[in-house]
Order: sequence, then structure tokens, then C-alpha cells
Amino acid sequence: MSKKQDMFYFEKFIESAEASCEAAQLLKKVLENYNAEEIQMRLDEIHEIEHKADNKRHQVMDSLARAFIVPIEREDIASLGDNIDEVTDKLEDVLIRVYINNVEEIRKDAVDLMGVVSQCCEEMKNMMKDFADFRRSKTLKERIIRINELEEKADQLFVTGMRDLHVTEKDAIKIIAWREIYSYMEKCADACEHVADTVQNVVMKNS
Repeated sequence: MSKKQDMFYFEKFIESAEASCEAAQLLKKVLENYNAEEIQMRLDEIHEIEHKADNKRHQVMDSLARAFIVPIEREDIASLGDNIDEVTDKLEDVLIRVYINNVEEIRKDAVDLMGVVSQCCEEMKNMMKDFADFRRSKTLKERIIRINELEEKADQLFVTGMRDLHVTEKDAIKIIAWREIYSYMEKCADACEHVADTVQNVVMKNS
């Protein structure tokens, strides 16, 4: 297989991660400058990003189905494509929950948690850039560790946010709504860590 054909998969992984970053930045902007009247429009925007990410994954799978030789194992290519796409899906899910729960105001804890999720996505993108040359990269391991650290930070913010929600909020409907939103935000960080774990496993198998 030619070098150009080898790079196709790695380039699509990077493009998919860039879509996740684009979705994360949009969601972060929505939460920081919240306007309930604009949510439907923002949903359309993030869905367009998610659709673009889906197309990247389909391109990978289509190429994989036709390829005779691939740079890493087929199941690893398929798994990475699915896992990166899952990050974008989860980001869209957060905004969907804000919309269907008719949220009127954004809690500060949610903004803080989204900030960490956004960092996770950026680090995932950088990790995928390093992964394109994983046999020689000197920073890939650091990227993986950084994502793990950010996921732990997200977990901590999730716990404190949920605790504060139940201590300070008296409206049961709002509690139910925010429990769901916080849970989906935490899943975004988990999804990034899942990508990092998959990359680490691929590197170990090919070292």
C-alpha cells in the first residue's frame, strides 16, 4: 500500500476529531452566552457538524471495505472511526437535552464542566495528529495521559455539580433536567478517554 493510501485513514481520524472540536466549541459558546430563543437554530448547527462527522466515518468504512492492505488492523480502524464519531454524537446529545428540557438558565457548574470537555476534544485532536506517526511520535503518550487527567477532572466537576444541584435547587423538574444534562456532559469526556484508550491499545499492538 502506498504512503498516500496509508495516510487516508489517519487524515480522516484527524478530520473527525476536528469536527468534535467544532461541536464542542459551539456547545461551549451556547452555554456561555445562553439564549433560549436561539436553541433551535443552534441545534441545526450542531446537527450539521454531526452529519459532517458521520460522512467522515462512512468514508473510512467504505475505504476499509475495499482495501486489500491497511496500515493497522481493520477492527482498530473501524473502532477508532466509531469512537471519535461517538464524541461528536454525545456533544449533540447535550444540546438536545438542553432543548427538550426547556432550560431557561445555565448553571455555572455546567459552563465549567463544558470547558473541560472542550479541552478534552482539543487534546483528542492533537493526539490524532500525533497518532498519524505513532511509531516515531515523542508526544503521543503525553497526549493520552493528558486526556485521562482531563477526564478525571470532568468526573470531579460532575460530582460537585450534581451535589450542588441537589443542595441548592428546590424545583424537582429542574433537578431531573440538570441531572440528565450533567450526565450527558460527563459522557462526552468519557468518550474522549475511550478514544485515547483505543489509540493506546493500537500503539501497544504495533510496537
